[in-house]
Amino acid sequence: MKIDKKLKQIEALKRMHLIKLLPNIIKEFEQENTVHYSELCGILYWVSNNPAWQDYIAKFEAKHNVLVYHAEYSRLEFGDCLSLFYVSDHKEEWTQDIADLKDGLSLCFVWNIDDPQCSEFGTIGFKSINGGVKRTA
Repeated sequence: MKIDKKLKQIEALKRMHLIKLLPNIIKEFEQENTVHYSELCGILYWVSNNPAWQDYIAKFEAKHNVLVYHAEYSRLEFGDCLSLFYVSDHKEEWTQDIADLKDGLSLCFVWNIDDPQCSEFGTIGFKSINGGVKRTA
């Protein structure tokens, strides 16, 4: 069942507060649908700084009918990866998604920028740091 984008945005805002993103990051998402990404020790940047990433996220959202609310960029041994935090149409899973976030886990789509064929959905570990997030596993 398709969930209204406004309802997904309300859920995304809850999740953004839960993972302790900076208030201005949450405000920009709420008012302008601006998505940021974290890297290194939670340093925050606008996804719009990288038009290719912004375009990829828009296509991902349309293809999977999800709402991306944050991303985390990591340089891993198998390539540069952008982990997309999102709200899905599966409302029955939202309670578990919240529980996982509280435990520092999130189901994400991990886009392997260097080798897109290795991109996949999966659970990542993260920690809230400096108003952003840092991938831990």
